[in-house]
Amino acid sequence: MNEILIATASQTVGPFFHIAGNMDVACVAAPNAPGEHIRLTCRVFDGDGVPIPDALIELWQADCRGIYGDPAFGGFGRLASDENGVCVFETVRPGRVAGPDSDPHAKTQAPHINLIVFARGLLKHLYTRIYFAGDPANEHDAILAMIPAERRATLIAQAAALDAWNFEIHLCGGRETVFFDI
Repeated sequence: MNEILIATASQTVGPFFHIAGNMDVACVAAPNAPGEHIRLTCRVFDGDGVPIPDALIELWQADCRGIYGDPAFGGFGRLASDENGVCVFETVRPGRVAGPDSDPHAKTQAPHINLIVFARGLLKHLYTRIYFAGDPANEHDAILAMIPAERRATLIAQAAALDAWNFEIHLCGGRETVFFDI
């Protein structure tokens, strides 16, 4: 018996990220949390530079002293991007955290925010980091130093105002953000 096999469409995730609205966590740090309070605007783009309106961004960060998991500081955020590919978090600028155990010279890492991207078409979520432009600690960060110099800018948030930072996430293409395989 000869069977005719018909190709089927590949399976992709989504588009269903807009349902995350009931799980929004925009306020990463309470108003009374110590540290420099900032507004972090993330914008997600596809390979053609078109904003992705239904991505889901999760972030995890240390508090202003470089401590993860302090009960007085949430440290976690989750938002779906809007029709312009934008989501905005209220948080504090993180402090330096302990360096990787494998590098005895890297006592601390530069202030950064860990970020996970979920989006339609991705079968696996993507991990990246957000560093802050102009921070002198960036020059000595062991993780950032592993990234080729010409690609490091994809991990750097830019100051938009005294207390506001912008970070662009490009999922692919010539401006693709550096993602980590963890």
